[in-house]
Amino acid sequence: MSISQECDKNKLPIGVFDSGVGGLTVVREIMRQIPNERIVYFGDTARVPYGSKSRETVTKYSRQILRFLKAQGVKAIVVACNTASAYALEQLEEETDLPMLGVVKPGAKTAVQATHNGKIGVIATEGTIGSEIYTRYIEQLNRGMEVLGKACPLFVPLVEEGLLEDPVTDEIAQRYLSSLKDSGIDTLILGCTHYPLIRSTVKRVMGEGVTLVNPAYETARELKELLDQKQLLCEKRPSLGTNQYQFYVSDGAEKFQHFANSIFKYGILSAKQINIEEY
Repeated sequence: MSISQECDKNKLPIGVFDSGVGGLTVVREIMRQIPNERIVYFGDTARVPYGSKSRETVTKYSRQILRFLKAQGVKAIVVACNTASAYALEQLEEETDLPMLGVVKPGAKTAVQATHNGKIGVIATEGTIGSEIYTRYIEQLNRGMEVLGKACPLFVPLVEEGLLEDPVTDEIAQRYLSSLKDSGIDTLILGCTHYPLIRSTVKRVMGEGVTLVNPAYETARELKELLDQKQLLCEKRPSLGTNQYQFYVSDGAEKFQHFANSIFKYGILSAKQINIEEY
């Protein structure tokens, strides 16, 4: 490959996908930490949530999205969904030569480094908790850790409805988290990309003595290292007029755009709806 071809490859976008809007927390961190990069995001808003679906279904959906992102000419892929990372990532890695990163390993690694008493909590969807993927990764890193998982399925629809600071969310959080709080954990992984959006509520319930781990932040950090290793980092910001960030959804583009604009400092120009079943 010539130098000019390598430079052109560096300018290709990063593909990011999630079951809905939660992956925008990962996109936000990528924008902050590696601001020169272009991003193509796909949110599977027609088929959310993934957390209650089978491994086969999540893998099938993930394959369709992978094909769509490859058609957009991406240079790397971030599976910004804990359930898809748990169920489909290993399979997808076998089926493509693109550099690929999930959100589970970066969060697990940080939690092991952060804990003082060896008791780590994980809150996530039913699928992620049922897969025990965080437990497996954490035990690979340190067999002495105790991992306690708690499925919090209602957090996703509450976030998707924009009820980030709401008495209903507070009440649900108290119910979900009380057993974890009583268990004596000192570190808690926000094991779903939606959950950082209610971080303040979780922090309030768990108290100051519990360190919250945000896998979205850790994933963006690891992505930067991965692109650097593969010599794929983009050296310069895209020129003015370039559509640096592109957003696609499988349903409800207007609602998605409204939600995204509440998360991003500068908002997004548009979100385009596509038929993901065609891929």
